[in-house]
Amino acid sequence: MKNLNNKKERVEVMALFGYEMTPCQPLSFRRQGESETEVTELLRTQIRFVGGVALHIFDVLVGREIRRLEFNSGNLSWHLTQ
Repeated sequence: MKNLNNKKERVEVMALFGYEMTPCQPLSFRRQGESETEVTELLRTQIRFVGGVALHIFDVLVGREIRRLEFNSGNLSWHLTQ
């Protein structure tokens, strides 16, 4: 997934934790001032370590668009990367 401008926007995420073989699965997210957006499919997950913090990265399908959600384990925040 190519990221053209590396803009990160803080979002609220509804996620399912500890389900079968997937420890975390984002179900939907909400941008500030907008309605909830449903995640159609979880495509890929990965973990990156930055300093002492783990970033959990989720590539998801939203309708026909691929989006990336990041969960910061240090401050427990979610970001939508555009």
